[in-house]
Amino acid sequence: MVDYGKTFALWRAEHSGAWRAYTHHRFVEGLKDGTLPREAYLTYLVQDYIFLIHFSRAWALAVTKAETPEEMRLAARTVTSLLDEELGLHIQTCAAEGLSEADLFAAREHTHNIAYTRYVLDAGHSGDLLDLLAALAPCVLGYGEIGARLAREKSATTPYADWIETYAGDDTQTLCRDVGALIDGAVARRLGSDPQGSPRWAALSARFETATRLEAGFWAMNLPK
Repeated sequence: MVDYGKTFALWRAEHSGAWRAYTHHRFVEGLKDGTLPREAYLTYLVQDYIFLIHFSRAWALAVTKAETPEEMRLAARTVTSLLDEELGLHIQTCAAEGLSEADLFAAREHTHNIAYTRYVLDAGHSGDLLDLLAALAPCVLGYGEIGARLAREKSATTPYADWIETYAGDDTQTLCRDVGALIDGAVARRLGSDPQGSPRWAALSARFETATRLEAGFWAMNLPK
């Protein structure tokens, strides 16, 4: 089990059923053993490119919601990682299939993608940094956990090794630990030493659970009906 901080571990444990449905989804297992249809993977990459554009905006919003320079720096570094590194995998893979970045940016956004990304952005616009981080956490930390597990369990012949290696790699794992520390620090700063005793805890945990369910739905929307 990965260690991305105390708060994440508590949220994950409180919503273990939804978390497993997300991190062990049929789409994820198809990446692991190579049975995921190529068309589903390419559809996912196109939609995830659009998702990451909005996700980058949400992390940029975190800079404005931050209260300390340390919080601002980590949020800014995450924006850079998303735009300069993670999007690169999508662009490179889709280019080999004849899709340019302009094609990706112009692609029609699926309804579930709209629902998920706007949920995250609304959490940030209507709430504070904690609301935003609770909505952001399942994607960042979930992909890190999935990548670490699939790196151990993947088939030697899966064609999705590059995807797995990206999220199991040192850069992603370091980012996940940094984001986990950011969440722990933000929670301690705003809720004190007993965050579970705070009146805000239940609502923040519920935000995490909603975003986790939306993540599972994101996998599902790319699979053949």
